[in-house]
Amino acid sequence: MEQPQNRVRQLRVVVEAEDYEEAVRFFRDVLGMPEQAAFAEGDDDRVAILEAGIATLEIASPAHKRAIDRVEADGQVSQRIRLAFEVDDAAATTAELAQEGGSVVAEPVETPWRSLNSRLDAPAGLQITLFQELEPLDERSSREGFATEH
Repeated sequence: MEQPQNRVRQLRVVVEAEDYEEAVRFFRDVLGMPEQAAFAEGDDDRVAILEAGIATLEIASPAHKRAIDRVEADGQVSQRIRLAFEVDDAAATTAELAQEGGSVVAEPVETPWRSLNSRLDAPAGLQITLFQELEPLDERSSREGFATEH
C-alpha cells in the first residue's frame, strides 16, 4: 500500500476559554508557548495563536487509552481529547504549572514507553499531559512492543 502524501501543513487545536486572560497567561507565559499571532474584533472577541513546536495527532484505541490512564494517572480516566506537551523537565514544569493555576492529577511517572509523564487539569477546561522523553525515538522504537502500522 502506498503511503499517502502529507498534505497537512499544521495541526491547530482550537479551544474556547471562558477565562481568556488566564488561559493565555498559563499557556503562553507559564508553559512558554510563544504567541505567533493574535487577533481582536473588539470587546471580548479575541484569539491568540500560540506556537507548540512540532504537532502530532495521536490516535489511540480505547484499550490503549485505558493503558495510558493506568500507567500515567493510576487509572484515573482522562478526557476523550487530552493535550500532551513534550518538555525538557517534566518534574520541574509540573511543579511550576501547579503553582501557576494547574491542578496536578498525577505526579510525574516513568512509563514503559521510556518517558516521564505527568497529568494536570489546566485552564480552559483542558486536561494536559507533560512528557519528557528519556531516550531517542530510534532507540525506543527498536524495543519490543514498539511497531508501526506500516
